[in-house]
Amino acid sequence: MSDLRHGLDRNLIDGNLVASSSGATFETLNPATEDVLGVAADANAADMDAAIAAARRAFDEDVEGWTTDVGFRARCLRQLRDAMQSHSDELRDLTIAEVGAPRFLTTLAQLDSPVEDLGYIADLAENYEGWKQDLGAATPAGVPSHRWVLREPAGVVGAVTPWNFPHQINLAKVGPALAAGCTVVLKPAPDTPWAASALAHIAATETDIPPGVLNVVNSSDHALGAMLSSDPRVDLVSFTGSTATGRKVMAAASESLKRVFLELGGKSAFIILDDADIAAAASLAAFTACTHAGQGCAITTRLLVPRARHDEIVEVAAATMAALGAGDPNDPGTICGPLISARQRDRVEDYLRLAIEEGGTFATGGGRPADRDHGFFIEPTLITGLDNSARVAREEIFGPVLTVIAHDGDDDAVRIANDSPYGLSGAVHSADIDRAWTVARRVRTGTMSVNGGVWYGGDVPFGGYKASGIGREMGVAGFEEYLETKAVATPA
Repeated sequence: MSDLRHGLDRNLIDGNLVASSSGATFETLNPATEDVLGVAADANAADMDAAIAAARRAFDEDVEGWTTDVGFRARCLRQLRDAMQSHSDELRDLTIAEVGAPRFLTTLAQLDSPVEDLGYIADLAENYEGWKQDLGAATPAGVPSHRWVLREPAGVVGAVTPWNFPHQINLAKVGPALAAGCTVVLKPAPDTPWAASALAHIAATETDIPPGVLNVVNSSDHALGAMLSSDPRVDLVSFTGSTATGRKVMAAASESLKRVFLELGGKSAFIILDDADIAAAASLAAFTACTHAGQGCAITTRLLVPRARHDEIVEVAAATMAALGAGDPNDPGTICGPLISARQRDRVEDYLRLAIEEGGTFATGGGRPADRDHGFFIEPTLITGLDNSARVAREEIFGPVLTVIAHDGDDDAVRIANDSPYGLSGAVHSADIDRAWTVARRVRTGTMSVNGGVWYGGDVPFGGYKASGIGREMGVAGFEEYLETKAVATPA
């Protein structure tokens, strides 16, 4: 087993772990302490060009049968899963230190779950019935013919990923793309380069993934990922990030008419109906908003409550958030760790000032914790006194901030929930399961939780409506994002 400590300052290009061609590096920080952890290779345009060229060549030449041998691909993905699991202690410590992820989350979506899901996607690819479908005989234009539908790999994939759940999002793109027979250039966020460097190191040294099939290009330059959208050698761009950047990705990709998958922002609503268990629902809403300091696109950050029970719910939610606090991500009991950077902390603080300017009040929180001299921490904050027209109720904050909005019944709650440019996720709580289902069906989002049900999983398609994106990630639908469709006819 290789030692990850000696491979985190390299990119992976054409099968080789290499420094930037310029020799440049950039620092990665611990957001809980502000300490420098180390450096990552700082790639430039020449490095990205080399990675794209390697991926293009590997795909076009079907290196080692990669595009045609699904069994080989599945074996490589299982090797990657097993190797990452063998490094689980190192990866867990790295994730807590670099991402600021609470330790408990690394046993779930921050690490263990997405690594295990590599096995799911390997099984899916091997057992996928859509590779060749028989449509039977027909006589179009009087010609007896037998028709088939084939699914084939889409080609070279450019994957651009954010910093909030780096292992989950990196693997949710790389895994299905590789399983489909594509080759990949991964451009991760500069805030969490080591998460991707670890993936690159393990793939290069402990799997049989051929040279050029997986390339990982770290850079401090956010704009370097734009090359993947504009370069005609790239067939598909899979992007997760802000809606504003997603629009730029889509515009750049249109020049070469390449396909795009976009998983973008969210401002999801947690709806409590008047017959719900108020204490349980309010506590869960508060817990959810604090998880990973609110740095999740699908986190429910608008709490829609019956007007008659507003004060009761605020009291419970505020008490829960205050009790959770903001803590050391290494502590197994911490739910709300630090924000990723000083820049992100400043952004959240700007929104907190805006909430007061808009007429809101803080039922709890509202600033930096008094007991945290270092690290990019913000107190879990509950905002009251605003309606859905407020900017803090409409814009994605990406911090541990929950805005309470009163509703006047089911129809009004649905109206408020849908009164958003986004449509990524949501939740509804009611004592009547049929009533909750009815509301869930009416909310225009890609995922919904009913009475605390958890929809997340490698087999569940994830994505949004409206400005929350295009396409689906994970599940069969996510796998098929990386496939092309070909119709073939032979004489009957």
